[in-house]
Amino acid sequence: MHAKSHADASPASRRPPDHVIVLFGATGDLAKRKLLPGLFRLAVAGLLPAHYRVVGIAPSAGAPSAAEFMQHAHDAVAEFSSVPPTGESWKAFAGTLSFATADPDDPSKLVAAVEGAAKEIGGRPQRLFHLAVPPAACQEVVAMLGRAGLADGARVIIEKPFGTDLASARTLNDAIHAVFDEEQVFRIDHFLGKESVENILAFRFANGLFEPVWNRAHIAYVQIDVPEKLSIEGRAAFYEGTGAFRDMVVTHLLQVLGFVAMEPPISFSAHALAEEKQKVFDSLRPLDVTHVVRGQYEGYLAEPGVAADSTTETFVALRAEVDNWRWAGVPFFLRTGKSMAAGRQLVTIGLREPVLRMFDVDASTTSSDRLNEIVIDFADPGSIAVEFLVKEPGADMRLGRTEMAFRYQDSFSTANELEGYERLILEAMRGDRALFITAAGVERLWEIAAPVLEHPPTIELYQPGSWGPSSIDRITRPYRWHLPEGG
Repeated sequence: MHAKSHADASPASRRPPDHVIVLFGATGDLAKRKLLPGLFRLAVAGLLPAHYRVVGIAPSAGAPSAAEFMQHAHDAVAEFSSVPPTGESWKAFAGTLSFATADPDDPSKLVAAVEGAAKEIGGRPQRLFHLAVPPAACQEVVAMLGRAGLADGARVIIEKPFGTDLASARTLNDAIHAVFDEEQVFRIDHFLGKESVENILAFRFANGLFEPVWNRAHIAYVQIDVPEKLSIEGRAAFYEGTGAFRDMVVTHLLQVLGFVAMEPPISFSAHALAEEKQKVFDSLRPLDVTHVVRGQYEGYLAEPGVAADSTTETFVALRAEVDNWRWAGVPFFLRTGKSMAAGRQLVTIGLREPVLRMFDVDASTTSSDRLNEIVIDFADPGSIAVEFLVKEPGADMRLGRTEMAFRYQDSFSTANELEGYERLILEAMRGDRALFITAAGVERLWEIAAPVLEHPPTIELYQPGSWGPSSIDRITRPYRWHLPEGG
């Protein structure tokens, strides 16, 4: 399937205004893997401001020298960027980089670095602070920015987790709002920066073929399925305090559910999208623990740093319900886990079977096999497949399953594709909060998650390389999980 496209506006016309970009945690893993490579790729694509400076910040204890930070940035781009750090493009980007230390009790070097970068640019450049720091340090850094007088008119990117329950989320939001207005805050979720997550909105709202059936009269169920092949990979310190439910369901999967289930917004402005997503979150019933399965892969307890009696879940599957006019009675099935059979990122829309059965079917064919499905793969670069029934060739009327598929890599050039962090950093510089999570949204999701946090179901073991505990089939009954395909 091929698609026609029209030329976008030139990159220069879409550039943000002049910026001082300040990276807290500039020597950490996130900056190494995503932020520094992402900024360089935006620079090469001509999407950064005409004039900008990038200031790396780290605590003074154990901080590298300025020269060591420059080497760190070069090595990060060389390892993790699709564009090598060579030639004039790297020379120009490297010329924007600087490094300073900052401690909560002495922000003087931070202030000097930010003011110095602004002076180099000239005028009144916008300030963007990206807090790639552990949750425990987030409130401390925000308070420091307030005391240093750097928050006024600035924007701040906050990394997940946005609390660990409703009480901690409210405490974090109160601390942030003591320094920044909500409109200045950009809570980042890289899932929402994916091309294919935005494409859910385009697929539905731009096409009269699909929007009329996007409701309980025509849709039997929705699945959001994000299994991962990877184990916790030595991240026991993080995972033991978080688990799959907090790490993936509250932060990522329920956000995707908001995009799938929202009412048509009056526009694609940040305010309109946030309003419709919030209506979905407000319509979510508190999760029923009888419709939740928590799993742990066999061997997790042997991972370095994991407690011998740990009940942390590495897997969760659940049923959510949106109690509004459009979705009443339609189950939303969510699943994610570590050490599973495949790494996938799917939204599956199951359409109802026609009322009148005109065609003979084999006795072995189940009702689920006769369902039409729309399968949206939001792993980069992404695809959309519509699965339906057709007549098989031959003398008899026999039905067979087939699909029509759109794949980004087959239909468009992926040269202009942005990775999730790249897109979201760009949108933060533009001041567009459409793809970011609001304080109200965060708090509402922790509220509906409370029953699972307060009364977690008993852990069930599953084999690495499987699709999770066998009991998960009860979550979807009378339907089935789309993965494994044909299962």
